[in-house]
Amino acid sequence: MIISSGTKKPNIHASAYVAPTATISGDVTIDEGCAVLFGAVITAEGAPIVIGANTVIMENAVLKSSGGNAIQFPLSVGESCIFGPGSYVVGATIEPGCFIAAGAKVFNGAQIEEQTSVALGGIVHVNTHLRKGQHVPMQHIAHGDPATIYPPDKAPEVHKQMNFFQDVFNLEQSDEVRSQAAEAYSKFLRKTHAQDALVAEAPKKPAPKAPPKRTEEPAPTQAVEVEKVVDVMFVELEEARLRREAAIEREKKGKR
Repeated sequence: MIISSGTKKPNIHASAYVAPTATISGDVTIDEGCAVLFGAVITAEGAPIVIGANTVIMENAVLKSSGGNAIQFPLSVGESCIFGPGSYVVGATIEPGCFIAAGAKVFNGAQIEEQTSVALGGIVHVNTHLRKGQHVPMQHIAHGDPATIYPPDKAPEVHKQMNFFQDVFNLEQSDEVRSQAAEAYSKFLRKTHAQDALVAEAPKKPAPKAPPKRTEEPAPTQAVEVEKVVDVMFVELEEARLRREAAIEREKKGKR
């Protein structure tokens, strides 16, 4: 589905492939040669999304941007990137040639430099900066600028270093911060999507027909015509032969 959000609607290059069950919504630009597979969701909520040429977004991946009055998290994806099935990326900068594996997550304000990968189930946390050549192993956590890579059992240590609700929702830490975030985010989403509408897709042009192959044999209609001509010639020759024989026979009778 292609969906407009307010005054913004997706701009998708004619050469890109978008599967019938994929959803693309709002201020999204998809460059040439991209492939968006079944169940993928690309939705711009308050900030733009730009996806570079020849990028692949696989089944059920989610790519989002987010932005209110106070904080903006656009999503920028360079050319020739791959997002594996079920990956989740929001409000980040992904430079060219990156690989975000199945189930990996990249959060708001993160920056991943070119030719970098995040393996299966890896996490790149809020405002983290992965330098070129840094890679996140399976189930590991990247956090900080420059990023430090932590094994899964160090998740509590990473959590202590973060102020998630302040960085993402602009809310001070308190006992009520989770409910406050839910209320604020719900209000924002209702407003952002209030005027969403399905965009009628332009009919796709049929694939050009291949030119007919050249062959030494005549086309069937030509063959039929040639056979008719040959048959007529044989009939005429046979009639001429019979006339000659009849004339010779008459000449013999006259001499007797």
